[in-house]
Amino acid sequence: MTSSLSAPDYSLASDNTAGVCPEAWAALAAANTGWVPSYGDDAATTEARRLLAETFERECEVAFVFNGTAANALVLAALCQRHHAVACHALAHVETDECGAPEFFTGGAKLLTVAGDHAKVTPAALAPLPSRGHGIHFPKLRALSLTQATELGTLYTPAELGALGEFARIHGLAVHLDGARFANAAATGRERGWSPADLSWRAGVDVLCLGGTKNGLLSTEAVVFFNRDLACEFAYRVKQSGQLASKQRFASAQWVAVLRDGAWLRHAAHANRLARRLAAGFQALGARLIAPVEANGVFVELSPGLVAGLEARGWRFYRFVGEHGYRLMCSWATREETIDALLADARALGPAATPVAARAG
Repeated sequence: MTSSLSAPDYSLASDNTAGVCPEAWAALAAANTGWVPSYGDDAATTEARRLLAETFERECEVAFVFNGTAANALVLAALCQRHHAVACHALAHVETDECGAPEFFTGGAKLLTVAGDHAKVTPAALAPLPSRGHGIHFPKLRALSLTQATELGTLYTPAELGALGEFARIHGLAVHLDGARFANAAATGRERGWSPADLSWRAGVDVLCLGGTKNGLLSTEAVVFFNRDLACEFAYRVKQSGQLASKQRFASAQWVAVLRDGAWLRHAAHANRLARRLAAGFQALGARLIAPVEANGVFVELSPGLVAGLEARGWRFYRFVGEHGYRLMCSWATREETIDALLADARALGPAATPVAARAG
């Protein structure tokens, strides 16, 4: 089977390109009746907060914002003052893709980046940071920002998170978890016997930015403070930044719909499964994976000829790492037929454009 696309196909370009999942769409329609209190004083928001506490097996403070950049930036602003620093991986979204929002909302806190295989931070990589600089002449390290699943689609195990949490405790750091794709991490974690709590607060995470948008929701992310003391006056930050929804019930109803019967994990597990199918197909064609496929992203080296051929057939995806590294993302809405069509096109392009990376040297 080969595809003949009459228009560009963005279905594997990002999990943001998919629409709203059925549960959330139905919840939006159901919420669109009657009159209820505004600004979060509604029953749906109360229930969403209860379900999040139940999901994570812990009482927590929860706020809702419209997007991940706001969630990350506002949390880091709550954790840091302007003279502080935040440690993160060099590929972290807060470093590469948020237009300086963390620095802007913190009033100038510095991001200190470290390297690490498969986009993962280690205590060894962080070790030099607390003593970097010359006293008051350099920002004081205050927070550690991690990403789960990482920017290369890999997972921190509970043990790895626990070691980082212990490092943070010893050095007096707060731990922020960018969980734009935490659902995908949690779905894989369930297969391995790990709970959402194991992948967050039990390992020392203080606050999680739980992604909804990439898992089928419309314009809503949940900020979950496990360390409730750190949430002091966070509601004021949400309001001042223009992130407080007056009709909050529409966001909250979506969370209720996907949390109450586990749809958030089912959708994430579906995306993860199709990512593994896509990765296996590329490997069968000779491609080299850049990182293990542990969530819903496939990071793979592809030859220029193959990329050009696929793009000519309408497929759209992004170069992500190095000269020949590309990212393809699966979502709750990705279909097996789509995966098979792309792989069929890759096979049809022939030996002259096999998906083997042209490596330097």
